[in-house]
Amino acid sequence: MGFACGPAHADRRVALVIGNSAYKSAPKLGNPVNDATLVGGMFKKAGFDSVDVRLDLSASEMRRMLREFAGRTRDADMAVIYYAGHGIELDGNNYLIPTDATLETDGDVLDETIPVERALFAVEPAKQLRLIILDACRDNPFSKTMKRTLASRAIGRGLAKVEPTSPNTMIAFAAKAGSTASDGDSRNSPFAVALVEHLPKPGLDLRKAFGFVRDDVLKATGYKQEPYVYGSLGGDDVPLVVVKPVATGPQANPQDAIRRDYELALQLATRDAWEAFLAAYPDGFYANLAKGQLNKIGAEETRVAAEQKARAAEQEKTRLIAERAQKAEQEKAAAAAKAAEEARIAAEKQKQIEQAKAEAAERERKVAEAAAAKALAEKQAAEKAKAELAAKLAAEKAEQAAKPAADRQMPEVEQKVAALSPAPASTLSAADLTKSVQSELRRVGCLSAAADGDWNGTSQRSLTLFNKYAGTQFDVKLASVDALDALKAKPGRVCPLVCNFGFKADGDQCVKITCRAGYRVGDDNECEKIQEKKPVATREDSRRRDTDRKQTEGAPSTPQASGQMICNNAGCRPIAKGCRLGTANHPSNPAAKIPAEICN
Repeated sequence: MGFACGPAHADRRVALVIGNSAYKSAPKLGNPVNDATLVGGMFKKAGFDSVDVRLDLSASEMRRMLREFAGRTRDADMAVIYYAGHGIELDGNNYLIPTDATLETDGDVLDETIPVERALFAVEPAKQLRLIILDACRDNPFSKTMKRTLASRAIGRGLAKVEPTSPNTMIAFAAKAGSTASDGDSRNSPFAVALVEHLPKPGLDLRKAFGFVRDDVLKATGYKQEPYVYGSLGGDDVPLVVVKPVATGPQANPQDAIRRDYELALQLATRDAWEAFLAAYPDGFYANLAKGQLNKIGAEETRVAAEQKARAAEQEKTRLIAERAQKAEQEKAAAAAKAAEEARIAAEKQKQIEQAKAEAAERERKVAEAAAAKALAEKQAAEKAKAELAAKLAAEKAEQAAKPAADRQMPEVEQKVAALSPAPASTLSAADLTKSVQSELRRVGCLSAAADGDWNGTSQRSLTLFNKYAGTQFDVKLASVDALDALKAKPGRVCPLVCNFGFKADGDQCVKITCRAGYRVGDDNECEKIQEKKPVATREDSRRRDTDRKQTEGAPSTPQASGQMICNNAGCRPIAKGCRLGTANHPSNPAAKIPAEICN
C-alpha cells in the first residue's frame, strides 16, 4: 500500500477518539480524558481530514458515535479508532465499558458494554488501513464486584488476544493480552505519551513506530508493561504521516494550524484548554478570541461562587431564625443574604454579558475566516490561471518557431485566442462526480435518499438546502467540483434535522414527544391542555324538540284560574276558572255599568 500524495488526489484519513474517565459506578480514572485529548491533537496536527474527539460517553452515545464514524469511513483510505478507559474480557471476547455501566452481574456485560467487534465493523469500509488502538487494559474494578451467574464463566485479567480476519487491519493493546496497563504518575499514561512521540513521524512505518512505542513503555514502567500489536500488513511501508514533496505551488495558510487548535480548545471549553492555547499563541486574532472565552468562563465561575455564597447566607439566616437568635443577628444575616443575592444577580448579568461578547467574537471569527478562505482561493485561482496562460504562451511560441515563415505570420488576434483557450476538463466522470456530491450531501444532513449517481429533483432540492444554510450559491441543476469541495470543507451537519409531527429533534435523532396526563400534542407540535367538550345537541334532539313544540301549540288550552277577584254586596270572591272580570248593565238602571263575572 502506498500513501504518497499524488498531484490530483490525496488519501483521505479519518479518526475517532474516545476517552472515558467519569464512571458512575466505579472510581474516576485520572488519565483517559487527558490521553484522548492528547492523541486527538496528534491526529489533527498529522493532517487527518476528520478527527472527532469525544469524552465520557454513555452506552447509547458510544453506539451512535461508532455508527456515524462508520459512515465517514466509506470514502476513507485510512480509518483509526483510539479508545482510553475501562475494558473487560468475558469468555475470550473483549468489551469496552461506557461511563453509565453498572455491571452488577456477568450477564450485564452483553447489555451495558460495547463489543470490540463493533469498532472493527466501523473501520471495515476503509480501503487501505484499519487501525484500532485500545488503551483499555487497566485493572478493572467491575470484575471484583461482579456476581457470577455461572461458576464456569471466565472473566480474564486485561483483554484477550485478538486476531483480525480482515486484511490490512491492526489492533494495538496498551498491554499484552492477559496483563494490565499503568496510568503512570503524570498527566498522561506512558502508552499515550509514546504514541504521540512516534506515530506522527513522517514516513515512519507503523510497525516500526509501534516497536518504538513498546520500547519506551517498557523503559517507563520498569519492564512491567509491554504493548502488543495484533494483525498484519503487506510488504510496503505504511506510515501514519507521509513525507510530503516540496511544495512548488501556493502555500497553505499558516493560520490553519492555529485555527485547528482553537477549534479543539473550543470543543473542550475548559480553562486549562484556553490557557494552554494562549500559552502557545499569546498574540493575534485567535488569541483575542481565546481571551474572550476565558472571560466567559471566569464570569461563570464568579456566578457559581456568588450562588454558593448566597445559598450559604440563606442557610445561616434560617439557622439563626430556628435558634431564636436576637433581632440584630437576624437583621445582619438577612442583610448578608440580600447582599449575596445581589452579588449573584450581578454575576449572572456579567456572565450573560461575557457570553454575548464571546458569541459575537465567535461570529466575527467565522466571518473573518470565510473572508480569508475566499481571498486565498481567489489568489490561488489567479496564480493558477496566470501559470496556465504563461505555459500556453510558451508552448505557442515554440510551435510558431518550428513552423515556416508564412505560418508565423498568423494574426495577433488568433494567437491571443489560442492562448486563452480553456484548459482540459477534469477526467472525473459525471456519474462519479454526482455520486460524490450526493454522498457529501447525505453526510451534512441535506439529503436522505441514497447516492445513486442520478442527479434528479431530490438531489437538486438538497443542494438548494445546502445553499440556504451554508450561504453558498452553487447551480443546483448539475453537480460541480466546486460544490463537492465546499461540501467536504464542512466538518458536520449543515441542514437542520426536520422531524414529523409528534416528534422533535434531539441531537441527530428524532424522538417522540411525550405529554403528561391531561395534555396532548397540539397543532404547533407542543404539549397543550385537553379542553373539555361541551355537550352538543344532535339533529335527533332538535327534531324531537320541534315535534313537542308543535304538539303543545296545536293542543287546546286548559282553563286556568285568572287570579282576579270580584266584589258585591255579598262580599268578595275569586273569579271562577274559565271566566274573566268584565262589566254588565245594572239591573235597575241599564245605562249604568257594574263589575260582573263573564263566562264563555
